[in-house]
Amino acid sequence: MFENQSYEAVLQRMLGRVPDSIDKREGSIIYDALAPAAAELAQAYIELDRVLRLGYVSTSEGEYLERRAEEQNIVKRQATKAIREGTFNIAVKAGERFYIDGLHYKVIEAGIKAKLECETAGAIGNGPLGALLPVQNIPGLTTAVIGTILVPGTDTETNASLKERYKQKITRPATSGNKGHYLQWAGDVPGVGGAKVFPLWDGPKTVKVVIVDATYAPASQELVDKVQQYIDPLPEQGKGAGMAPIGAHVTVESATEKTIDLSAALTLAPGRTLAEAQQEAEQSLDDYLKTIAFKDTVVRYAQIGALLLNLPSVIDHSNLTVNGGTGNVALLETEIPKRGTVSLN
Repeated sequence: MFENQSYEAVLQRMLGRVPDSIDKREGSIIYDALAPAAAELAQAYIELDRVLRLGYVSTSEGEYLERRAEEQNIVKRQATKAIREGTFNIAVKAGERFYIDGLHYKVIEAGIKAKLECETAGAIGNGPLGALLPVQNIPGLTTAVIGTILVPGTDTETNASLKERYKQKITRPATSGNKGHYLQWAGDVPGVGGAKVFPLWDGPKTVKVVIVDATYAPASQELVDKVQQYIDPLPEQGKGAGMAPIGAHVTVESATEKTIDLSAALTLAPGRTLAEAQQEAEQSLDDYLKTIAFKDTVVRYAQIGALLLNLPSVIDHSNLTVNGGTGNVALLETEIPKRGTVSLN
């Protein structure tokens, strides 16, 4: 709005108010007296423009975006800790700590099959696989392996994600147990990355909520149970013991995966290798499939072709097939796509 209020424009306006009988050339007394004030006013216009942008959700950021979101009772989601399964040759005790790849994990549920919580919040806790090292000596321990992600760790919510939730709150108000309310309740549980709601799926007063975890993979049983207990606890279904209204029988389930295989012949860019193209294609396909999870029920053949053409290592491709065919791949309402075999030559 204030793009035209530059230092030069402000200074010229100020000099224009000075009588022409006074020397206004650069270096004159009046010029040198007005120039610093013009510079400060120009800077004030820059800050004023920033204040204006911070006042609107679409252009806001940081703590100012959080303040605007809080007006709609939307709180920025903070990083959460990953909960993983650990396998040991002896029963480990709650509170014992283990180390792998620069991260520490603490036992929160004892046993030979134990639950471990990463001490560092964020998605970083989802990554390590392999042998764990005990921080302190544990007599008799010979095997310690970290495995399945039970509840994914999540990073602090991005500005883009917070804006999207704000937009959803405005366009799809959550009230009186409507679909928007169930989506909100599912998203309130740490580790949930998305949800779909199916009203009356098994007759009157029934609701099914299908979820994926924060990595857009099928949710673990642990996460499903957490969402079930939060929305409509078992065995008190329908009694209003959770967030769902009295009379609503809610069933929470995980989404199922549909494997997406692709095959293509590539023309490589000069100096590039097939291994580089393979890595780029797998990452690009993963990114695309995540963007359509629970948002589209079609994996589009043309889109995958475009992804291959946009790879830095690829000039052209031919003989592209997706799941053995040359057309779109349909998904069920409860399915999410997962990268399968990527065969490139």
